[in-house]
Amino acid sequence: MKLQPLKKLINLTGKTAIVTGGAMGIGLGIARRLAEAGANVVIADYNEKAGKASTKELQTNGWIAAFIKTDVSHERDVQAAVNFTVATYGHIDILVNNAGIYPTIPVLEMKLDDFKKVIEVNLQSVFLFTKAAAKIMIKQSNGGKIINITSVDALHPSSVGLATYDASKHGLWGFTKNSALEFAPYNIQVNAIAPGGITTPGTGAGLPVNPSMTALLKKFKEKIPMKRMGEPDDIGKVALFLATDLSSYMTGSQVVVDGGVLLT
Repeated sequence: MKLQPLKKLINLTGKTAIVTGGAMGIGLGIARRLAEAGANVVIADYNEKAGKASTKELQTNGWIAAFIKTDVSHERDVQAAVNFTVATYGHIDILVNNAGIYPTIPVLEMKLDDFKKVIEVNLQSVFLFTKAAAKIMIKQSNGGKIINITSVDALHPSSVGLATYDASKHGLWGFTKNSALEFAPYNIQVNAIAPGGITTPGTGAGLPVNPSMTALLKKFKEKIPMKRMGEPDDIGKVALFLATDLSSYMTGSQVVVDGGVLLT
């Protein structure tokens, strides 16, 4: 068998990717790597200010990017984002379901609306985007890549107050495996990345010092064998692997990127 040159393996020129929640944090880390590899990147995020700023950053680097304000929990917004992507670039080849929220509320204090909101953003959105994007991919007959961002919490419970978040991520891992089965005949590969502790705005990066958050992160870092928090680019590099032909014989898999924290 003739080996495909490495430069070609990681070349996404001509491919189009949607990254939900791509305005900052892990999503932006993924968007950067996909755009650098040549993909047309559409950032679908509810934060319009951050989304436009991140899109401009990608464009300033000479990469191709666009932004559409999207409430990922609403079917109308999801379909609008998919339609926008096809209208702008003509096709969809890669979908990264990254958008997620993680409010800390103990079960005994949680209201039904609190529970529903997390499930709608973290899990329902993945169903909506996957269904809409997969239809386009099947129609194109060129296969595709769907990458779901789960969490180490999909494999091990985190802490009190994150029961709904953990449930959403366990559900997303199950959805990943089942949709991988359904779409394999169409050469659409569905895989997941399970991040551990990643330094993002959600964990306080770039924000005023919060003593309680600082103490929590210090305690968490002590449990990580590699003794450091991950960076968004640590996830971006794995997403690039899953979005390219480097992962051509993988589907229904979950790649854990956690600095070894699950070992403890």
